[in-house]
Amino acid sequence: MRLPVRRALRLGLRTRLIAAFLLVAAVSAVTTAALTYQSARSAILQQTQDQAVEQFREQIANQHFGLPPSPAVLKDVSQALARAGKPRPWIVFAEYGSLRASSTMRPTSTVITDDLRRQTHANTHASFQRVVQDGTPYLTIGMPVMFDQYGHQQRSGVYLYAVMDLRPEGVTIRAMVSAAKNGALPALAVAVVPALLAARSVLRPVRDLRRAASSMGKGRLDTRIEVKGSDELADLAWTFNESAEELERSVEELQKAEARARRFASDVSHELRTPLAGMLAVTEVLDEDADGLDPDTARAVRLISAETGKLATLVEDLMEISRFDAKAAELNADEVDVAETIRKTLQRRRWEDRVVTQLPDGVRAMIDPRRFDIVVANLVGNALRHGSEPVTVRLRPGSGDGPLVVEVADSGPGIDAAVLPHIFDRFFKADAARTRSAGSGLGLAITMENVRLHGGTVSATNGPDGGAVFRVELPTGLLAAAPAEAVR
Repeated sequence: MRLPVRRALRLGLRTRLIAAFLLVAAVSAVTTAALTYQSARSAILQQTQDQAVEQFREQIANQHFGLPPSPAVLKDVSQALARAGKPRPWIVFAEYGSLRASSTMRPTSTVITDDLRRQTHANTHASFQRVVQDGTPYLTIGMPVMFDQYGHQQRSGVYLYAVMDLRPEGVTIRAMVSAAKNGALPALAVAVVPALLAARSVLRPVRDLRRAASSMGKGRLDTRIEVKGSDELADLAWTFNESAEELERSVEELQKAEARARRFASDVSHELRTPLAGMLAVTEVLDEDADGLDPDTARAVRLISAETGKLATLVEDLMEISRFDAKAAELNADEVDVAETIRKTLQRRRWEDRVVTQLPDGVRAMIDPRRFDIVVANLVGNALRHGSEPVTVRLRPGSGDGPLVVEVADSGPGIDAAVLPHIFDRFFKADAARTRSAGSGLGLAITMENVRLHGGTVSATNGPDGGAVFRVELPTGLLAAAPAEAVR
């Protein structure tokens, strides 16, 4: 029994849409008439204005007189320009210092505004304004008289102003206004009210759907639409609500799964730290006694020691990544000497003989020394392992609001173009066959997270002469740029 009702409602909706479109067509006709009037009005005034400005400029260019001009000369120039006025005669006023002259008996005009005078004195080209005074529209033009001196245009100090009556154009425009009113007002009176009612009844569900979709796009997955009626739009609202519910459930499950995975990695890493500490202590003792063991046993001892060290590094990296994922990483910024901090990083790892440095002294910045040490150590260590020596570390202080830049470049073959977009991905290795390499695959990911925590960026490219170049940019105002919740 519901199907015929819904079919009737659909027919009603279609009828309302047709009626709305017809009304919109009527409004469009009125709008077209109004726009046509506006365009015609602008064209009339623009044509008159452009013609007058161009004629005034040409006539001034044809005037020649000596400097300084006398009042009689200014009077003659004004009258000559007034006679040449197009598309109808102008009234011309001339000013030179305190001298005033015009093509009429009045030496100056109140139609010429102070703003036009300022523009004319500031510009070397024509300035103009449309002014209405006592109900009469005028076009006023101002232009300085220039003269050529050694190939350069110089101001003569003479300023000429033209005033043209726009009442003929006003008559034409008023006639157009009357025609537009006579044609548009009756149509508006008939069309506006039903158009508004039809648009409201038809478009309200669409607006609700748009607002709901926008709200969901901003992350509010609990957004729902109130369903009214039983037409197509009501069906669409039901479908939207069902899709939103399914999406909300899916996202909640994914978020829970992601949280479980992060918690699992964090818990496993934490639980492994204690036994690994004991294993590292044992392997240190075994390493010391390895020289006294038979060759096979010594080789096995050293292998166990190396693999235990890799595992310890992996566990520490996993815990660090877990802190970033949990938004628990803290930025303990302090003002430090950046060049000295880099030198200490290289010295602690005994890399100073393998790395070329370009570190200007006196560069100070607000950074977290421990995290900056990790950034430099990871990038230099990566360059030493996978590139070729010499490795170069460059420091460039920020100029003005520019960022502080640290570059680490090696002399190796560079990074494959297919690898560059993934170089900072977690557990990514350029050579898929090198699954047992010394790195954990997390070093560059941790580097990127530490740089982001400072509010900076890190990128990888290939140098023009070969070799990989890693570039770290840190803002000069690091405390202001770092995420507020990360700074403690």
